[in-house]
This record gives sequence, structure tokens and C-alpha cells, in this order.
Amino acid sequence: MPQELLLQVSPEIASNESLLKDYLSKQIKVSANEMQHVVILKRSIDARQKAIKINLKVSIYLKGEPFQEQKIELPDYKNVSTAQEVIVVGAGPAGLFAALQLIELGLKPIVIERGKDVRGRRRDLKAINRDHIVDEDSNYCFGEGGAGTYSDGKLYTRSKKRGDVTRILELLVAFGATGDILVDAHPHIGTNKLPQIIQDIREKIIEYGGQVLFETRLTDILIKNNEVQGIVTQSGETILANKLILATGHSARDIFELLDKKKVFIEAKPFALGVRAEHPQSLIDSIQYSCDYRGEHLPPAPYSIVKQVNGRGMYSFCMCPGGVIAPCATSPGEVVTNGWSPSKRDQVTANSGIVIELKLEDFKPFAKFGALAGMEFQKSIEQKAWHLAGQTQKVPAQRMIDFTQNKVSSDIPKTSYVPGTTSVEMGQVFPGFLSQILREGFTEFGKSMRGYLTNEAILHAPESRTSSPVRIPRDGISYEHLQIKGLYPCGEGAGYAGGIISAAIDGEKCALKIAEALKN
Repeated sequence: MPQELLLQVSPEIASNESLLKDYLSKQIKVSANEMQHVVILKRSIDARQKAIKINLKVSIYLKGEPFQEQKIELPDYKNVSTAQEVIVVGAGPAGLFAALQLIELGLKPIVIERGKDVRGRRRDLKAINRDHIVDEDSNYCFGEGGAGTYSDGKLYTRSKKRGDVTRILELLVAFGATGDILVDAHPHIGTNKLPQIIQDIREKIIEYGGQVLFETRLTDILIKNNEVQGIVTQSGETILANKLILATGHSARDIFELLDKKKVFIEAKPFALGVRAEHPQSLIDSIQYSCDYRGEHLPPAPYSIVKQVNGRGMYSFCMCPGGVIAPCATSPGEVVTNGWSPSKRDQVTANSGIVIELKLEDFKPFAKFGALAGMEFQKSIEQKAWHLAGQTQKVPAQRMIDFTQNKVSSDIPKTSYVPGTTSVEMGQVFPGFLSQILREGFTEFGKSMRGYLTNEAILHAPESRTSSPVRIPRDGISYEHLQIKGLYPCGEGAGYAGGIISAAIDGEKCALKIAEALKN
């Protein structure tokens, strides 16, 4: 039987198989030559002490012990081209994993996606960055793979109770992700690698009889006697089916407006909103690792910070070590920021959303919009930022200490945000109470992370698409909408997920619930 050990080693040992074997040989008092295989099961960084350590869980196989390298394979999919059809709206992680699960269950998914495939999206992303042109159907949020495809690919989730995280990670590995995502405490694929994985998932759906329709936007849901009958697309095409998974993401405002217009019950949901802060990665490394230079064996340091300020949570969100800030508007006349990292996280800057939790009472000035009040609050800030920065895809920006001192920055250095920045006193972007919390919060952050509060850090505004401003209520057991039979609100857009993994899990769950309903 292999021996399993928990150990703490230096970053150099953890990154060198020969050194690791030498270390383990002393621990178990067996020659390194007697070790047939050392398998790393779990890996994390412990940076709490000055001497940084890597936590490892390893399995040691000695010579003569049976060892079989774990090979992760896809489920045994069968062709579903003639099976009962289920419409899946949205080709983000919730929609794609719902489609895969439907095929596994013997049902035919018809996936419709308003945006383009992963390759086609690149031209439209270039147009945002270079020409300040926002395509409402193809951008950083809309298109094959959803927001995660070109905005980072973090796979870490705290949502262990939501479902089988390991299953989702293993499916991603089977589709081409590195096996490291099964080992690392904070797994990450990277924006440069995700597109091919997403494309392979789509090809598998089609190979086994599913359909994937790009540049196909939902414009109406056909409902009769409170039951789904099908959908209508922007071309006027009708697709009939009595089961519909609605996985349109947190930025599909037209879908929220459609549901509200059709008097399909939805409700305003609190979310978080703030800025995206960019520091030199070397500065974050020095703070987190307590060293002048992190060396070649440690990854770029992340950070996570939470404070209570004036009764509100203020916290880091979607932190991107060695990453860049991206323009994530979904309509002309607004600006939105987000961040991402390539797989190597090798950019010279680090960025993170720094956001404040909102409450339903904050949306009172927009009460006339009913369930869409939070969405209109969000939209008003994005539009105001667009006006203040010059009515292009440039964003308002300010040095961090200048912001805390209510002082316009005399200059803004070039940042990773390609469309560019405009020096603005950030307090003009947000309602007064939010600006005050941000100012006090950054001061508190500086006390916890010495060196964090600096004018080397540049704030970009707004970070406003942290989660959906609307919840589409569903039954906790059947997952059907509370009012409309056959409608399955799903993923981030419906308010039931927050990130790639939890959205994928929710997509699978909705597919399973549909299969259960069809059996009864």
C-alpha cells in the first residue's frame, strides 16, 4: 500500500522532484532509489511565517507496489440526436455543463448563445480595446464560454455544499486542462488556455447529437397556461420545447427586462460594487511573502482581505496576480472593469476588485423600476463613469492615496487597462456613502497590509458586475421557476452561482432535475 504523508517543505523542494524524493527518503527512512512514484495529491502555500512553506499531501509508491497512473476520461456519452429536446439559453459554464449532463442523461440539448464562438469573440474584444466599440452580443461577458472564457478562469469556490466540485474539475481535465487543477488549493486555468477547452466541450456536445447555435439571441419565451412552450429568437425563428434552462449570465439585462415585461416573477437582489485596484506585482509579493524578491519557485502572490466599514463588508474580489484589467461593458454608453490572468500569471501588475456589499435599501431611488431597481442602480454608475471618463471605453482612474484624500491625481501612469484611463476624482462616480466607505476601507486595508495603501496603486472604476442584480426565484426541490412550469433559472444570472465551478455545478443540477421530472 502506498504511504500518504502531509508535509511542509521549502518552495525549492516542492518544485523539484529529485529534491522532494531526497526529503521524503529521510522522512520515511527509505532510499530515494526505492521510490517508484511520488504523487502530489494536494498543494498549498503557507505564507504566515517569514520562511514561506509549501504544504503538500503526497502518496509514495515503493518499488514492487502496484501503481497505475490516474487517467481521467469523459463519461460514456451516447448519441442523443433523436432524443427529447431541452433548450439551454446561454453557453457559459452553467449552460455548457448543463448540456453535457443532459447528453449523459439521454436528452438532447439545443444550446443557443447570443454571442460568437471563442475564436469569433476575439475580433470583438479587440474592437473594444482598440476602437472603443462595444458589440452588445459579443464582448467580454457574452459569447461562447461566457464571462469566464476571457476574464480569468479561476476555479476556486467556497461552495463545497453546492455539489461535486471534483467532478467538474475532472471533466475540465478530461477536456484538456492540466491535472494541477486537481491538486492546487486555488486552481486556475488561465484566459489563454480556456478557449480551446471551451471549444472542445462544444465539439463534444455536437458530436453526440446536441445543437449549439451562435449569434442566436432569445427575444421571447413562449408561455401558455404558465407552462413553457418554446422560445423565439431575434431572427423570428421559433424553437419548441417544454423544458428550458435559462443560463444567461449576470449581465443579460434584456432577459431580466423580458421576464419583467411578461410578468414572470423576478426580484431585486443585493450585490457588491466598487473599484478595481492595480498594484505592481512585486509590491504585492513583498507584502505577502515578506521579501524583496519572491524567487523562481514561488508563484506571484495573491491577496484576500475583508473589513467591516460603517456596518458594510468591504472586500477583495476576483484577485488576479500577474494579471490585467479588462473592459467589460455590454452596451455602448457604459464602462465596466474586470480582471484576468494568463495561466503563467506573468504580467507585471496585480489587480483585484475592491467592492462593498450593497443592501436593497440602497436601490430606493430606483424603486419605480420594481425588481429591476438594483440593475438600474448598477447601470446608472456605469453610465456616469462613461461620461466622466470622456464617453469612450476609457475609465475613471485615481491614485489610491489621492482618493483617500479626496484629491484629483495630477497624473495617471499607463496601466494594464488597454483602452486607457482619465484622471477623475472617484467620489464623483459613486453615491456619497459608497465613496466614504471606500476611502475609510482603503485606510483600514493599509493597516492590515503594510504598503498596500500607496499612490503606486491605481484605482479604476467601476467594478460593478460582481453578481446578478436580479434573482429569478425557483423551487428549492424541483428547481423550476415558482410560477412557470418547465422554466429552470440557472447559474449566475439567476442568482444561484458565483464563478465557473458553482455555475457548472448548478447547470448539472438543473439538467438532473429535468431528467427526474421527465421520468415522473
